[in-house]
Amino acid sequence: MKILLKSVKIIDKKSDYNGQIKDILIEEGKISRIADKIEVKADKVVDSENLHVSTGWIDMRVSPKDPGYESKEDLSSLCRAAAAGGFTRIVTLPNTKPIVQTKESIAYFKIFSKAQVVDILPAAAVTKNGEGKDFTEMLDLHHAGAIAFTDGEHPLWNADILLKTLQYLYPINGFLMNRPEETTLTLFGQMHEGIESTLLGMKGLPSTAEELTVMRDLKLLAYAFSQVSDKSRDSALHFSTISTKVAVELIREAKANGLPVSCDIAAHQLAFTDADLKEFDTNLKVNPPFRTKADIDALQAGLADGTIDVIVSDHNPQDEESKNLEFDMADFGIIGLETAFAVGNTYSKLTIEALINKLTVNPARLLRLPQETIQEGANANLTLFNPDTEWTFTEKHIRSKSKNTPFIGHTLKGKVIGVINKNQLV
Repeated sequence: MKILLKSVKIIDKKSDYNGQIKDILIEEGKISRIADKIEVKADKVVDSENLHVSTGWIDMRVSPKDPGYESKEDLSSLCRAAAAGGFTRIVTLPNTKPIVQTKESIAYFKIFSKAQVVDILPAAAVTKNGEGKDFTEMLDLHHAGAIAFTDGEHPLWNADILLKTLQYLYPINGFLMNRPEETTLTLFGQMHEGIESTLLGMKGLPSTAEELTVMRDLKLLAYAFSQVSDKSRDSALHFSTISTKVAVELIREAKANGLPVSCDIAAHQLAFTDADLKEFDTNLKVNPPFRTKADIDALQAGLADGTIDVIVSDHNPQDEESKNLEFDMADFGIIGLETAFAVGNTYSKLTIEALINKLTVNPARLLRLPQETIQEGANANLTLFNPDTEWTFTEKHIRSKSKNTPFIGHTLKGKVIGVINKNQLV
């Protein structure tokens, strides 16, 4: 199949054509030609106003729900939602039923995604059933294709397990992701602990619960790192969805001290504060919770100076039975694949080039993936978008099975036009 992209601005700092407007011809899944003007008969032509192209975006935190919770999301709807959001590769959390802790469960995702435009990169559980008590067969799972190790929605509460995991994974260049939360401090919590939670009469999720875990994990990382001779390794420990000012400061200091650490934030954390929960909209019930304006300012500063490496969707579909309830009974989570780019573009204060790096170069580096680039002869793994289009997100834009999002009716800036991967254009 021949695909011709007309007058497209290339956003790829690794490409010789970065920042230039060119025509791009794709033949049988490869970029065959890049030139000022290409006149050729193509099967599909993409010619859109203010068209931009980058290498395909990567989402490092997606809850797949399949197998086990297919009423909320199945792999087909997940891939449709990812493509609609501009993602050609997604890292899935292991919290399915059964949990992803066997070679067969890794194969389930990899085989399904072979025919899809979106590549599913499954992360495997660190501990059996995600309970934090005993290890999975991580070496076997690594060789079976697990992209990373995490207990996903469950923080690694056991300090000894976390330390031994770091020591175990380091020789094989493994990648550990942990969501920082001291769960004994957040039991029964519903929203950020502060003035707003007090006024609303709801149990809070304190910032301290996140920050204590970041402190602990960094201390354990420093201890494990002091015992290895090869200190050239990229990040060995990744904090998923940090949300507080102090967490940003702790990670910034750790990076300055040379620790192999990285982190991400969920795009939606930039858009709301705890003050927005006054109407008890369960679509705003997320964990980590929406915090304060000071925390958002710190997240934006962390994105700008490189402390925060990646922006993720934290896509977590929930059906009506899980969300259409009293606030304290509703499940946490929102869908984010379709809106992550636009929300990040609207609220992050990053340039488009810096934002695209948070979606492409940085996640590929952290996940030990080959760096894609836009050059003649390269694989055509691409995302097409217009960074300046302002549009209103409505229910018709949702490709996920679930509709749990607070962004319906919101005007966002930046729209995905399509994705190209594996000789497919969507």
